[in-house]
Amino acid sequence: MKTLFSFILTFTLLSVFAQSRTIPADTTVITTDTAIINGKSFEYTATTGTQPVWNAQNEPIASLFYTYYERNDIKDKANRPLVISFNGGPGSASVWMHIAYTGPKILNLDDEGFPVQPYGIKNNPHSILDVADIVYVNPVNTGYSRMIKNKEGKLPKRETFFGINADISYLAEWINTFVTRKNRWESPKYLIGESYGGTRVMGLANALQNNQWMYLNGVILVSPADYKSYNTGQPEYSALNLPYFAATAWYHKRLPLDLQQKDLLEVLPEVENFAINQLMPAIAKGGFISDNEKNTIAETYAKYSGLSKTDILQHNLNIPNSFFWKDLLRHETGHIIGRLDSRYLGLDKTEAGVSPDYSPELTTWNHAFTPAINYYIREHLNFKTDVKYNMFGNVHPWDNSNDNTRDGLRQAMAQNPYLKVLVQSGYYDGATTYFGAKYTMWQVDPSGKMKDRFTYKGYRSGHMMYIRNEDLKKANNDLRTFINNSLSKGESAKYTVE
Repeated sequence: MKTLFSFILTFTLLSVFAQSRTIPADTTVITTDTAIINGKSFEYTATTGTQPVWNAQNEPIASLFYTYYERNDIKDKANRPLVISFNGGPGSASVWMHIAYTGPKILNLDDEGFPVQPYGIKNNPHSILDVADIVYVNPVNTGYSRMIKNKEGKLPKRETFFGINADISYLAEWINTFVTRKNRWESPKYLIGESYGGTRVMGLANALQNNQWMYLNGVILVSPADYKSYNTGQPEYSALNLPYFAATAWYHKRLPLDLQQKDLLEVLPEVENFAINQLMPAIAKGGFISDNEKNTIAETYAKYSGLSKTDILQHNLNIPNSFFWKDLLRHETGHIIGRLDSRYLGLDKTEAGVSPDYSPELTTWNHAFTPAINYYIREHLNFKTDVKYNMFGNVHPWDNSNDNTRDGLRQAMAQNPYLKVLVQSGYYDGATTYFGAKYTMWQVDPSGKMKDRFTYKGYRSGHMMYIRNEDLKKANNDLRTFINNSLSKGESAKYTVE
């Protein structure tokens, strides 16, 4: 009888004191720390927490998790840049650039970007926190960000958040609130977006200016995903992938000796020239290309890609990236190569097939990033919760229709003479290829009248170029240079005729 009573009492207490697994819609936790960047030491404040998204009736419908870093010894916030950072997916948490690129802490990796135990974080000696404050924003269903039920216990409609234009709309409103709360309206402002985040920040640049009346100094596209290219279904766009094939084949020593003996940056310009001026027009001819031209193109394609002429002809000059990842080393070592970073190797169940079983680079990154971000937020930023941190959240179905983000960026630049753009890409990125990023940059402003306001930087790594230590330093320094060059420095925002 005593045992039964104890069970009932324990069950009752658990029922009374158990809490639902939720996060407050509006909360902050503040910590301080010291950074040593470029040899200089300074203190900074980290504010992490949640800020609501409201509907038209001013009711909270979602809560976004963010982390905001401010350098403490800066008194003049009006001249202190603010960088607003997004990752992509869509559906990816704002974790990758946060603890591996621009933030004051980075996770434990070796010099080439592979995980090292014990898991955890270390100081980032290359962070841009010395020159700019940074906020990392997690869109709905990523990180700890979640939708909020209404008074009737119903969640908002998914289309409120999950689509190109919906995403831009609510995030622009959220940024307005954040900038107001943190008193940063006077500050020079920058958007940085990685992968799908590139599409996001192209659209946000226009939405912030035209719907929130917030003008930017810079937009930074890191390994940008341009859906205006990916979702067309036009085979000639596959020509943009060949320079990436060449870079990867060079890395794995699969090019002919005359090319292999050259430096990578000596090889790529001639491949880019062939891709745009010969391969793309050849693919555009489809089945009406002459046999002689098709064979000539296939021979050169094979030379630059490390693939066989036979495979190229059988694919009608249109090689899927997934086939390349499976086939490049198939007959040599039997390994597959990574999608997001083709320096990484993996092993499939069989060497046969047309695409890899998995992405070896992504499993490697999840291996390192997941324990690091969970540990860092809880033990260093002191934000404690039982809610799961979503590295990748459920944001489907995602509405890709009416994508005007590329032209939105052009319009924002045309309206704002201050606004400049930096594009950063890794040569070994097979998901959002470096040459595809160049193509996007070229297409933003077809007139060419603003091309002097674009900067492109390439790196000898993949999608997350910053996980390679050499590129971590180089890429952050490129960000510093871009920020410095895009500050107004007392010049008026106007066009002049000379």
